[in-house]
Amino acid sequence: MVFVSGGALAAGVSGFGYRFQLWNYLPAFKILIGGIAAVVVGTVAALAGIYFGWGSGQAGSLYGLIAALVLGLVILVPVVSSARLVRTLPWIHDISTDTENPPAFVAILTERAAAPNSAEYGGPGVAKRQRAAYPDVEPLRLSLAPSAVFDGALKIARDLGWKIIDADPTAGRIEASDQTFWYGFIDDIVVRVSPAAGGSRVDIRSVSRVGQSDLGANARRIRKFLRGLSGYAGRDS
Repeated sequence: MVFVSGGALAAGVSGFGYRFQLWNYLPAFKILIGGIAAVVVGTVAALAGIYFGWGSGQAGSLYGLIAALVLGLVILVPVVSSARLVRTLPWIHDISTDTENPPAFVAILTERAAAPNSAEYGGPGVAKRQRAAYPDVEPLRLSLAPSAVFDGALKIARDLGWKIIDADPTAGRIEASDQTFWYGFIDDIVVRVSPAAGGSRVDIRSVSRVGQSDLGANARRIRKFLRGLSGYAGRDS
């Protein structure tokens, strides 16, 4: 139980320490790996203890081992799921509905100045990998006027809890950031609303400030935003 609980504590501390700027990304990652390793050792030890101790009559010890096993599995299941995503998803962190003319950041560039990842789009190679992994990430076309769509897009962004950095109705551009709970990683978003035949076209781009792989987070964010905006437009059309 000591290995499992200690490893769980280390894994938790690694994220919150980074979030509150007690250390940078590399030490946080090392603490996380060490914590997960401790959890693996403790979980395996608990499983072995249950196997060899079953029927010994020492109920107290078995209960402790079972508790350690359950806690270890609760921690390791999402870790295994994340590892699977690392293997199956492309190592990209910049997702856009328009890969030929991606929406550009303007106001948010100052906040991204020290970010390891550039705000410049990675080009055809990134676009090709995105299309293979996320073929459903496409522009949203609506029958409403751009001004109405812009208002809806701004509402959905706020409803999703994004921090609005800039909203320029004249340019049809919304810039915002979104932060993960555990590590506090920041991803930046730019929404572009433009006139199109029969109404409007909405493009959105989501880019991580750190990390080479986003584990699908940016694509999920884009899908969620577009679903929300599509529903909003459907109610108002």
